[in-house]
Amino acid sequence: MIAEPDGPEDRLRRFATIWSRAVYPVTSTSLTRPEFEEQLLPLARRLSEALRARTFEAETAKAIGAALVDAHCTDPEALAHSLDCVDAYLVLYCGGDGPQEDLRTRCSRLQHAMAAGFAQALRERTLAEQEAIARAALQAQGVVAQALHASEARFRAVFEGAAIGIGIADLDGNVLQVNGAMLRMFGGGEQSLRGRNVRAWTHAEDAPQVWRLYEELVRGEREHYHVEKAFYRPDGTVLWTNLTVSLLRDADGDPQYQLALMEDTTERRLLNLRLRYEATHDALTGLPNRTLFFERLEKALAAGEGQRFGLCYLDLDGFKTINDSLGHAAGDRLLVEVADRLQSCATAPGEMVARLGGDEFVALTTGPDTRREVDELAARIMHVLVAPVRIDGRELTVRGSIGIVEGPAGERSPAEVLRSADITMYRAKSAGGNRFELADPEADARAITRHGLTTSLPVALERGEFFIEYQPLVHLGDSSVRGAEALVRWLHPQHGVLGPDRFIPLAEHTGLIVPLGRWVLEQSVRQARAWRERNGDTSSLRINVNLSPCQLTHPGLVQDTVDILERAGVEPEALCLEVTESALIGADDDLLKPLRRLAEMGVDIALDDFGTGYSNLANLRRLPVSVLKLDRSFTQSMQQFPADPVDLKIVEGIVSLAHSLDLAVTVEGVETGAQAEQLRILGCDTAQGWYYARPGPPERLHDLALVDATG
Repeated sequence: MIAEPDGPEDRLRRFATIWSRAVYPVTSTSLTRPEFEEQLLPLARRLSEALRARTFEAETAKAIGAALVDAHCTDPEALAHSLDCVDAYLVLYCGGDGPQEDLRTRCSRLQHAMAAGFAQALRERTLAEQEAIARAALQAQGVVAQALHASEARFRAVFEGAAIGIGIADLDGNVLQVNGAMLRMFGGGEQSLRGRNVRAWTHAEDAPQVWRLYEELVRGEREHYHVEKAFYRPDGTVLWTNLTVSLLRDADGDPQYQLALMEDTTERRLLNLRLRYEATHDALTGLPNRTLFFERLEKALAAGEGQRFGLCYLDLDGFKTINDSLGHAAGDRLLVEVADRLQSCATAPGEMVARLGGDEFVALTTGPDTRREVDELAARIMHVLVAPVRIDGRELTVRGSIGIVEGPAGERSPAEVLRSADITMYRAKSAGGNRFELADPEADARAITRHGLTTSLPVALERGEFFIEYQPLVHLGDSSVRGAEALVRWLHPQHGVLGPDRFIPLAEHTGLIVPLGRWVLEQSVRQARAWRERNGDTSSLRINVNLSPCQLTHPGLVQDTVDILERAGVEPEALCLEVTESALIGADDDLLKPLRRLAEMGVDIALDDFGTGYSNLANLRRLPVSVLKLDRSFTQSMQQFPADPVDLKIVEGIVSLAHSLDLAVTVEGVETGAQAEQLRILGCDTAQGWYYARPGPPERLHDLALVDATG
């Protein structure tokens, strides 16, 4: 048994030894095996460092793949053995004590990057070799022509000693002579080639110009041409070559022979095909990956007039839960099973399935009638996902949400199509999942705008793009202005002034509502002080500020409020915090504790939008509120005369209940004098609405201080 290496350097050396032993037999290096190991050691060290680096650097692994080509490891088997060695031993000897799953994932990414670097370097080397061969072919052409004219003996020496395949044919295309190198390429005897006609060597993958160039040459219209061409060997296998065909003239300059020079590129082509496959297919599922999918989608969108496309964007519902609970190995097996099922759904011409990454898949269909086909494709996908997947003795239910985009070719870019499909998929997921939805341009536009606003929110506060408008609160008894509600606005550089309904939900979702709410509170309290100083009034003018549910649960709410009031020199009684009824439904004592502390300090708490939720009137006794704000839906009928008697009774009952609990009543949405008068008769305390003033700058409040509420 081999002893376990002691330290990291010993482990690294062991990995380099294994690597060199695996690759050395298929290299064309002149070094000894120990010398070759020393050459690989720095590459092994770079791989080890890349495996444990904080961030993944694909360029490092690509450079290692390129270095293999520089070290004369150009045989396809050299790359295969290297990738196998990295897969089996890199984590074992160089991973240290890091998390194994993460290291295995990083190792896989390193292998892909190495293969990409190897392919690029080999491609560049091949191009350089092809240029050299082309030059050698021209030189050989001259040498052979001179040899033919000089002596048969010299011709034979050049002909048989050449490292590349050489064949000579007459102008009718009959093969006259072939050298040993060409015989070895084709794998048959000399008689299998001599006497054959060049025109019989057609292949299904011949480029259109191959035979046009040939005819031009035998007519004497060109001296030579260079193409990539495939030939069938006698055993039926395919030989790929870089082929240069030249015209040989006699001493008088008349065409006499054709000279063919061949380089066998079969292995190089197979390697390139393998690397191309690995670069365009998902390693886990074998499906086309994002790269190949975008190539196909771009081709479909560039199709001619009358062609259409249909795209299904699938995201598995609850896949993260499976990964977290059963582990990544189970999640991978689930993805493989899903991929197999999806592949069975897209077998018709013009259809393909790809994996974009994670649990996201796409299915594409093309043709003149994709309106119907894409719906049928989505239905097939939903159907094959119905059956449970059995993994490790468990039956897992698979659900998915699909966004469908369908349309004519030539109108949108691949990125626009995929973005629309992604938005539509999330709309299906938001609707409960396990369903498919068709893309809606208007919904897409709203989602794109929402995304743009979300990403702009953090810098908007730093840039001072928010401002506050104030809507007065008027006492219904004496028509005096008692205060104002602070309403935040966003002056967006592209969209203009946005109301809170456009961005407050986004701020709550991102958590920015806490610093934004703190800013609104600070600005509003400062404005309250400015009003009081201007009016010479230290007790009556108050400011109402809305409090988000997210702010309610923030631990710094009470301290922030106290600090802001103290810095501004404003008494707590000048502040009223408005909390929506829905935010307090079923609230426990922990949630109510901050509100109770604020109320004990003297801050008023208003229950906003009262009556819009599942109101529990008995619950009012335990809430630390001092004001009820009636939603405008209760008072809309009062704009007409006579008012709906049922609405009058409801409002009268709420006012009576509120007053019996020592709560003041404020009414929103007052738009007519008749409404205002009716609400005054019913006993409401204060009101706000367009009848008095729309929200505006703080300077207007002083001008409205003596507004007559009854007109």
